[in-house]
Amino acid sequence: MYSRIGLRKESTVRKWAPNAVILVLSLLLVACSSNKAGTTQTSSGSYSGSVYTVKRGDTLSRISRMTGTSVGQLARLNGIPAPYTLEIGQKIRVKSSSGSSSSSKKTAVAKTSKPRSSSTSSVAKVAAPPVGSKCWLWPTSGKVVAPFSDSDGGNKGIDIAGKRGQPIYASAAGTVVYVGNQLRGYGNLVMIKHNEEYITAYAHNETTLVNTSQKVSAGQKIATMGSSGSDSVNLHFQIRYRANAIDPQRYLPPPGSKPSC
Repeated sequence: MYSRIGLRKESTVRKWAPNAVILVLSLLLVACSSNKAGTTQTSSGSYSGSVYTVKRGDTLSRISRMTGTSVGQLARLNGIPAPYTLEIGQKIRVKSSSGSSSSSKKTAVAKTSKPRSSSTSSVAKVAAPPVGSKCWLWPTSGKVVAPFSDSDGGNKGIDIAGKRGQPIYASAAGTVVYVGNQLRGYGNLVMIKHNEEYITAYAHNETTLVNTSQKVSAGQKIATMGSSGSDSVNLHFQIRYRANAIDPQRYLPPPGSKPSC
């Protein structure tokens, strides 16, 4: 999609932006586990007979890989519409691709073989950009209490601890494409589109200070730190390159310093 769009007039950006929001929000829903500070590990759910019980950090894609049932079949069996939101404790009917019941009374564990491609993936995986290809500012100050993890169900950004009301800044110049709290588990969320390749996300805010379609400059204050959608005060920060999550700490300058690029 990115290669077809190109850099065009502002009107084209406004037309494309809603689609970008839908795409990235769906990816965030599918990929995220718990984004609470200090909580990046996920527990495996269990199933007995043909029923799977959803645990913290489970996604339909993850359940598919653990049980051998396709995402599409799981969604159809349980009447779950895209973007496949699950609730902790929810009972999921599970059947194998051939229609037979899964093995009974066993704990589901992630397979060690190479994962199958999931039908929930809207964008193919791409190579991460080289370090220094774009300048990024730290969105706030504080200790990183939960680092990025590229593993299945891992943290798709970094969690930065701080004080309630602490300023949150735009990591680079761009256009705000989302402000709201509709994404479960992220609280008050701001998303900024920087160009046709990069989007950043800022979650768990106490207050938001920008509006959708507003242009912001690098370092502009866009929100204040809070605990919305979290059990502790922190900022969950993501950088998405062509809709794929990348490790922010690889691209941010050393804490307390300005980018050299």
